[in-house]
This record gives sequence, C-alpha cells and structure tokens, in this order.
Amino acid sequence: ISEPVILELINCPSLQRLKGIDQAGYFEPQFPGTKHSRFEHSVGVYKLLQIYGASIEEQIAGLIHDVSHSAFSHTIDYVFDVGSEREQSHQDNVFEEYVRKSEIPAILKKYSHDLEYILDDKNFPLKEKDLPDLCADRIDYSLRTAIVLKEIKSADYFLKNLKAQSAQWLFVSLESAKRFAHLFFKVNRKYYSGFPTAVMFRTLGDYLRYSLSKKYISKEDLYQTDKHVLLRIKPFLKKDPQLKLLFDRLNNGSSLQNDPNNFDSIIFVKSRVVDPLCKYRGRVQRFSGIEDKWKKIIEKELEPKQYFIRFDR
Repeated sequence: ISEPVILELINCPSLQRLKGIDQAGYFEPQFPGTKHSRFEHSVGVYKLLQIYGASIEEQIAGLIHDVSHSAFSHTIDYVFDVGSEREQSHQDNVFEEYVRKSEIPAILKKYSHDLEYILDDKNFPLKEKDLPDLCADRIDYSLRTAIVLKEIKSADYFLKNLKAQSAQWLFVSLESAKRFAHLFFKVNRKYYSGFPTAVMFRTLGDYLRYSLSKKYISKEDLYQTDKHVLLRIKPFLKKDPQLKLLFDRLNNGSSLQNDPNNFDSIIFVKSRVVDPLCKYRGRVQRFSGIEDKWKKIIEKELEPKQYFIRFDR
C-alpha cells in the first residue's frame, strides 16, 4: 500500500480503533481461536477494490465503511432499543454522523477528496449492494470467515474466478458461482445466523445492557474497544451476583437450549444469502436464473432466523 491518502487513513485513530473490535462480536466461547478484527476486514475490502480496479474514491469508501462500529460489532443492536435485531442496522444508521465528527473529513480535504461524494453509497456499486447481490464488503467478510473457521484453506480459487465488470461483480463460470453461493450458504447457516451466534448476541447484549443500566459503563465506552469495555465492567463482577450470572452465561457457564415451548428469551438474527452473477453460455446470468431452486433458497434465507433461548440458570 503506497497511496498517501490510504496510508494516512489506515493510521488515523478511527481505523486503528477497529483493531480492538472483533469482527463477529464475541465468538471465542462458541468458536475458540477464530477472533479477527474489523480492521482486518476493512483493509481487506479496500484491497479487493484496489486489486479489481475500483476508483480511489471507492477504495476510500471501502476502507472507512466500518469505522462507526461499536465495540463487539453488531451486538450493539441487541443493547439499544433503537437497534434492529432483524437487520443489525445500527452501525449504518450512525455512520455518516460518526464520520463527520471524526478526523476523516480533514484527511480527505488534505488530499482533495470530496467527503459528500464518498459518503454516498450510490456512487460505489462495487463496494456496497443490497443482499443478495455481491459487493466487496460481502465478498471479503464471507471468504475471511470461511478461512478463519476452516471451511476453506484459501480464497485463491474464488478470487481467480472473480471479475469486476460494468460496476458489478461476477464469476467467470457457473461452477465458481455455484461454489461461492453454496459456501456462503454454509457459513451463514453455521455462523452468521446459527444458534451459537444467537446465544452470543443475546448473552453479550444482556451483559452490556445490564452494565449500562447499573452505570458500570457509559454509551461512550461502547465506542472504544472490546477490551476497554470488558475491563470497565470487570471490577463489579465480584460485587454483583446478577452481573456474574450474565458473565457466566456469556462465557458458556450456563447450559441452554433452543426450546419454543419453554424459553427465557426470544431472539432474531440477521440471515444472509447471495445470488452471484456469472458468465454462462455466452452471457451474464444470475445463479438463480440457471438453478431455479436457488430462488426458493434465497427467499427462505433472507428471512431473519428466530430462536427461543432457555437458560438453566
């Protein structure tokens, strides 16, 4: 990386803070050894856009797209009432305000880049698109998750068969599109929208919400790092039995089940699925247009998953 504006953005406090924010939230109790940061993902999105020929403005937009994430990433939607469990949209809702109050506008101005243009996602179709389309954000986090969780050893096959053409991502063959779609489906089912993730969001959300109610932490603390928040709460664990109970649940100290007939808590988890474009029989087509059954899978998988959590204590 040699572009001056990119280097300065990478080294600014807003990007550096993301090194202390887990991409998944708090996955270690459920999936040990899988911790990776929002910083890694953000640089990954930038690199995808750079490698595949996006404009410098789109590269910048990709690099900064997650700076407004709170500690523990999407868990914030399970802490504040204004959040949406089904959509996990809090970070997007506060993004523009967060960026404007950061050091990022001054850096962009220094290098003669228009903040308003970079804040408008309509200008950057390679960086961001709604599900089930592919975008740089979705490609990076899915392949990164698949590697970290050992579903694949390398992303090379997918990256070699991927193209950015006419402001859209597409695979060079039906086979590569199919393999990516099915890998994404598996990662979503097992991790993004699976029961262990629901447990993580519920228990961590409860732990943080309770800590806020007791004033062990403030809302401002949640815009620091994961470690900062945990250390702020830690001194109260020995003094507060309810806090300790919530901490034990968070760290697998409580047996639990998904039981719709006997539950303590209902939780929704965002679900994701992709419908890649690919070259097939001389033209660009959607995977669902070639494999008709994928249409039903898309419809089903885009619905948020609902779980009924019962704690034994």
